[in-house]
Amino acid sequence: MPNPVSTTAKNTTAFAAQAAISFGASLFAMLVAVYFMDADPWIKGFLALGTLYLTTSTFTLAKVVRDMQDDSTVMHRLDQARLDKALAQHDPYRSA
Repeated sequence: MPNPVSTTAKNTTAFAAQAAISFGASLFAMLVAVYFMDADPWIKGFLALGTLYLTTSTFTLAKVVRDMQDDSTVMHRLDQARLDKALAQHDPYRSA
């Protein structure tokens, strides 16, 4: 019997590093731009606060999407296991 092949895509370490570096660079650039912007301090504070709020919201959204995907994957695996068990126990020649 052949080994089952995983159909889920796995991210590489390089992809994770690229995503983390890209995130860090964009957040740093935005905060530096707000700091050096020619505007009143309250405007800078408002934009910095908005940037930080957007950042935390992004993390929350990513976590929710990941959790929803994990939940659906686990349920799919449980449903598949139940189906496999039912098919293994089914005897078509047994009288009803």
